[in-house]
Amino acid sequence: MKTFLLDIIPSIQRYSQKLDNLTLLNNQHWVSIDTITTNKIVYIFKADNRLLIAINGRVKKAKWEYLGIDSLLIEIGEESYLFRHGFFDANILALKPDSTEEYAIFLNQNKYSGELNSIEAITAFLQRNYLPSSKKILSPAPKPMGTFNTDKGEIEVELNFRGAVPAMNNKVFQHNTMAADGKYRLGFLNYITVRNGIVVDLSMS
Repeated sequence: MKTFLLDIIPSIQRYSQKLDNLTLLNNQHWVSIDTITTNKIVYIFKADNRLLIAINGRVKKAKWEYLGIDSLLIEIGEESYLFRHGFFDANILALKPDSTEEYAIFLNQNKYSGELNSIEAITAFLQRNYLPSSKKILSPAPKPMGTFNTDKGEIEVELNFRGAVPAMNNKVFQHNTMAADGKYRLGFLNYITVRNGIVVDLSMS
C-alpha cells in the first residue's frame, strides 16, 4: 500500500470516529487508494481478527488486531506493521504507519462506487464535509517536484500534486537532466518505466 501526505487530516481529526468502533470497521470492503498501480486491492477486517486481502479477486489471508490507544497491528506473512489512527468515518479510513507523517488511505467500497477514486477527490470530499468554508485548504501549486530513491539512484519527478507518487506522463530527472530510459524500482514491488524523460508505464513487477 502507498502512503500520502494529506495536510487536511490533522484539521479534521476531531470529527473522526475512534478505531475501536469495530462495528464500523469490520466486514466492510476497504479499497486501498494507490495511484501507482491499476490493481484493485481490498482489505476486509473480520471480527475474528482475520484480515482478507483481495488483489484483483485473488485473496491472501493475514491477521489484524486492535491494540488500543487508536492503533492497529497488521500481520502479513512474517511481516508485522503498526498503524496509528489518522481519520475514520463510514466512507474513509486513513491509517498512519508508525513513526511517519503520511497516511495509507482506504475507501469504503460499500458506500461509494467510483466517485472517490483519487486522492484529489478524497481531499475535496473531506473539505466539503468537515471544514468550514473559511478554513478550506487551498489547492497546492501545480507540478511540485518529488524526490524518490530507486534501484538506479535518486530521481526527481514532476508530480501531479504534492504528496503524490509518480504517475503516467510525469517528467523524471536525475543529476539535473532528464532521467535515462529504463525501469526504476520505487519501494516494494512498485516500478516506473521512463522513456525520453517521461513516465510511460507503471507496474508491480
